[in-house]
Amino acid sequence: MGHTWIDVHISNTDKTKAKGVKGLIDAGATLTTIPRVLADELGIQTFMREQVETGAGNIEIDKGRIIITIGRKEDIQTIWISDIIDKVLIGRVTLEMLGIKVNPVIDKIEETTLMLY
Repeated sequence: MGHTWIDVHISNTDKTKAKGVKGLIDAGATLTTIPRVLADELGIQTFMREQVETGAGNIEIDKGRIIITIGRKEDIQTIWISDIIDKVLIGRVTLEMLGIKVNPVIDKIEETTLMLY
C-alpha cells in the first residue's frame, strides 16, 4: 500500500476560521495530528497536554478540537497539535468516526458502515 493523500477541510469548533488541506492517512496513528502553524492559523485552542508514543520515542503533545470534513462526512474531533510534524496526519479514530476506510487495492478512501457495537 502506498501513501494515501486526501482532501480535508479543517475548521475551529465555531467555524469562524477554516482551511482546505491535503491529509495523509496514517493508519498507525490513533488521533489526527495537525501542525502547530495550522492550529495557530485557525485559532485552535489546546485543552490539555499528554504523552504519546512515536517511532522516535515518547513526546509530550497538545490536544485540541476541530471540525473535520472529508467528502460528505463531518465531525468534531479531538486532535493532537504537533510542533514537529509539518503535515496533517489522519488517524484511525477520525476514519472510524466518519465511517471511512482505505481501499488498499486502489489506494483510495471509501465510505463504510458505522458500527453501533
